[in-house]
Amino acid sequence: MSTNPFKKLVKTQFPTVALGLGGGTADVVVLERRRQTYTIQRAASVELPEGVLSPSFHEINIIDQDELSAALLELVTNAGLGQQKKWSVALPETAARTMIIALETVPASRGELEEMLQWKTERSFGASLEEMQVSRQRLPLDTQGRTRYLVTGIRSTVLAEYEVIFARLGWQAGLILPRHLGEAWWLMKTNAATDSLLVSGHDEGFTALLLRGGQPLIVRSVVCDRQDQADELHRFLLFYHQRVAAPTEDGHSESAIAHLLVAGSGLDQHEVSAVITETLSVTPRTLDAEDLRLVLPSNNLDFHRFIAPAGLAALAWD
Repeated sequence: MSTNPFKKLVKTQFPTVALGLGGGTADVVVLERRRQTYTIQRAASVELPEGVLSPSFHEINIIDQDELSAALLELVTNAGLGQQKKWSVALPETAARTMIIALETVPASRGELEEMLQWKTERSFGASLEEMQVSRQRLPLDTQGRTRYLVTGIRSTVLAEYEVIFARLGWQAGLILPRHLGEAWWLMKTNAATDSLLVSGHDEGFTALLLRGGQPLIVRSVVCDRQDQADELHRFLLFYHQRVAAPTEDGHSESAIAHLLVAGSGLDQHEVSAVITETLSVTPRTLDAEDLRLVLPSNNLDFHRFIAPAGLAALAWD
């Protein structure tokens, strides 16, 4: 759809094959589209050896290149994809970051716009533009009339680590994005004027991405222990309630989270839904594969792990 931010964030044709990396896992999918339904034709997973991959925005990610290369080669060979060269890749959550940057004032020129975006990007990411690979997409104005941008960044040194592995395997990775953007694609397909929430779990916390009408509205990356996830999600939802969905004079919220998508690892979707109900007094519809029109080849497949690579593979038709 024309409102989908991916339309300008990615501008070329991509393969129907994708890899999803987590801190201790790797997953591959081959996707097929039939009308409005997406079918995972093939899927495979592997648990990475401990100490091989340590995702981080600032530090070294790949501890053992040989072990990771061997694990990925075994994965794609077992999936019958040993000869596949073109890939889309969903990186671990903490390897890359996504922010929504809002401009408080209207720039007087293109040059001033670039200066403002550079300053806000560097401040938000904690690194200079010279140290990063950054992509950005303009979003609709917020309720205060501010210009907003969806900005994704990864340190060049970190990206180079992964590209070394892909080169070893003879791969061409035309699209490399953090996992939560692959997962969020499933929520970006709608034009409905409702709010949807993606909560993507990982070993060090979670990423929460709130969308309205299929457009990113709030992004928060939270680093916390597993026992603190509920409290941190509660704080995020309070921010949403106070800043975005403030109640009207009659006590009703102007908007409410209608749909919930839980992805990644380490999160229980029932517990996440319960936190939303407790905080906002609404119970969203928790989305499953059928709701996304995603057909799995087996009931034993962990749907939550494959949402990210399947979302990137689906861009072949978007």
